[in-house]
Amino acid sequence: MAGMIRVVVVDDDALVRAGLAMVLGGNPDLELVGEAGDGVAAVRVVRANRPDVVLMDIRMPRMDGLAALEALRAEGVPAAVVMLTTFDTDEHVLRALRLGAHGFLLKDTPPLSILDAVRRVAAGEQMLSPSVVRRLVEHVVRDDTADRRAAADSAVRALEALTPAERKVADAVAEGRSNAEISAALLMSVATVKTYVSRILGKLDCTNRVQVAILVHESRSG
Repeated sequence: MAGMIRVVVVDDDALVRAGLAMVLGGNPDLELVGEAGDGVAAVRVVRANRPDVVLMDIRMPRMDGLAALEALRAEGVPAAVVMLTTFDTDEHVLRALRLGAHGFLLKDTPPLSILDAVRRVAAGEQMLSPSVVRRLVEHVVRDDTADRRAAADSAVRALEALTPAERKVADAVAEGRSNAEISAALLMSVATVKTYVSRILGKLDCTNRVQVAILVHESRSG
C-alpha cells in the first residue's frame, strides 16, 4: 500500500511487544514488519526488514537499546528510532539523544499518542514531548559538573551562529513543539518552519531536532 509505514518493535517483555502490536494493528497506514526481544536480534531484524520506524526498549539483555541504536547508526540504517523507557529510572537518556534517537515514548503512553509519534517520526519529525523536555532540563540542571559546564559553554558558542529568528525556532524546538505548533506560535507557515529547522540543523551540526533541544538546554545550564 502506498504510504505504508513499516514498524519494528523491540522489547524484551513479550507483553509489551504484544501490546504495541495491538496498538499498531488495525491502522491501514501502519504495518508491523518485525519484532525482537534484545538488541542483537533487533539489529538483525531491522537489517532484514528495513522499517521506517523502530520502537526500541533501552534496557534489554545481551545488547541494550543504546548499543543497538549505535550499531544501526554505524551501518547507516535510516530508520527513525524511538526509544521506549520508564524514564524515571533511566539515566541513559542524554546518550540516546546524542546517538540520534528520534525521540522517546514512556511505556505508559496512551495508544493514540503512540500512533501519533510513529506517524510524526516517519514523516521526518523528531518527537520530544513537553514531559520529556522537563526531564531533560532536570537532568542537565542536576548534573553540576565541570563537564556539564564545559558543555554549556560550548552550546552557547554554537547557538551564537543562529539568527534571531532561527534562535526563536530553536527555542520552540527545545520546548517539544511540533512544526505546526511552532508555525502557530511564531506566525510562520509550516514550510517556513521546516526551512528554518533545516538551516538550524546545518549550522549546529545536528542530525535531528532532539539534538538541537539538548544544545539549547545545555546553553541554559551554565
